[in-house]
Amino acid sequence: MDHLKQLENEAIDLIRDICFFNDCSKIVVLYSMGKDSSVLLHLFKKAFYPFSIPVKFLHIDTGWKFKEMYQFRDKISQDINLLIYKHPEKLNPFTDGSRYTDIMKTEALKQALNLYNIKIAFGGARRDEEKCRSKERMVSIRDSYQKWNPRTQNPEIPPLYNTFYSNDTGLRIFPLSNWTEVDIWEYIRQENISVVSLYFAKPRYVKHLQNGQYIATENQSGELKTVRFRTLGCYPLTGAILSEAQTTDEIIQELKETRYTERITRLIDYDTDASMEKKKRNGYF
Repeated sequence: MDHLKQLENEAIDLIRDICFFNDCSKIVVLYSMGKDSSVLLHLFKKAFYPFSIPVKFLHIDTGWKFKEMYQFRDKISQDINLLIYKHPEKLNPFTDGSRYTDIMKTEALKQALNLYNIKIAFGGARRDEEKCRSKERMVSIRDSYQKWNPRTQNPEIPPLYNTFYSNDTGLRIFPLSNWTEVDIWEYIRQENISVVSLYFAKPRYVKHLQNGQYIATENQSGELKTVRFRTLGCYPLTGAILSEAQTTDEIIQELKETRYTERITRLIDYDTDASMEKKKRNGYF
C-alpha cells in the first residue's frame, strides 16, 4: 500500500531528525500500551535498525489499567528501556471525578518530565481522534510549565519542521498525526505488530450506562456481551463497543463502516465542555 509507505517514511524521517539533532538523554517516547503506541514503537525499531533505540520510553501508570495491558507491558518492557512513573497520590476514578485525570495523568506526566529532565516527548496522538487534536502540529511547542497554546505554534510545512526550542520551552512530537484509525490497523496487519487482546471482540462482562457506553466490570458481574475496545485507558473510564470483529481484517472492515471516532468511548473526553482542549492546555498529552 503506497499510502502506508508514505506515512511510514514521513514518521521515520521525523523520528530520525529529532533524535539526530538533539540530546537523546532528554527525549522520551510516551508508551500507553495502546495500538498507536505499538505502531510508534515499531517505527522507532525500524528507524534505527540494526542498532538499538537510543531513547527511553515512559509509561504514566495510574494503577487502573486493564490487567491485559499490564501483562502486555511486562512482555514489551523486556525489549525497550521503559521508565514507569506513578503520581504519589492514589486517587480513585470512581469517586474523584475529573480531578483523577488532572492529577493521575496530567500532573503525573508533568512531574515525570521534570524528574527525568525531559525536553522532548514523542506521542502517538493522531489528528483524526478528536477535534482538539486536529489543531496540533507534528512538532508542538510547550512552555516551561508543559502547557500548550494553539495560538503560539510555529507554521508547519511538511517535511520542513522547526525543531528549535529554548531553555524555557519543550517539544511534543506526533509522528502519527496524519494517520487514521484505519491506517493504524492496516499497518498493524501489514507489519504483523502485536497489540493488546482487548482490541478483539469476545464475550466480556460489562455494565450498560445511560449514554450507551459499556464499561467492563470485575468479578463477572453485569451483563455478558460480545464487545471489544477501540481505544484503551483506565478501565473505569474506557467504554467498549458491541462488536463481532475477532481479527484484524474484521476490525478494518468494521471501521470502514462506522461514523464515529474511537474517542467517543473515552469518558474523560466529555466530563466538561471542550474537555480535551482544556486538558491539553494544562499539559495533558
